[in-house]
Amino acid sequence: MLELNENNFEKETHDKTMPVVVDFWAPWCGPCKMMGPGFEELSKDFAKRMKFAKMNTDENMGIPSQFGIRGIPTLIFFNKGEEIDRIVGALGKDALKKKVEEVLKKI
Repeated sequence: MLELNENNFEKETHDKTMPVVVDFWAPWCGPCKMMGPGFEELSKDFAKRMKFAKMNTDENMGIPSQFGIRGIPTLIFFNKGEEIDRIVGALGKDALKKKVEEVLKKI
């Protein structure tokens, strides 16, 4: 799992080889903790098709603000640096898998 911060965010989300999904989360966020294990499992299942990353919003406030993130967890899907989809709120593993598959079909 890739950990993003203010220094590597742009480089990692502008990946030209595969899309990237970023989980904006915080350690105190209950729904974030619930969604974490499913996100982690899917990162392994889709490792050859999509890059999975996490950004702690408590430690990196600038980028979440730049993207207008008001609630967490928020997942943003990027393709070559452009936001192509977004989810606000926790999803179970099956729903998240379905969303990842939908995004991959659009690319």
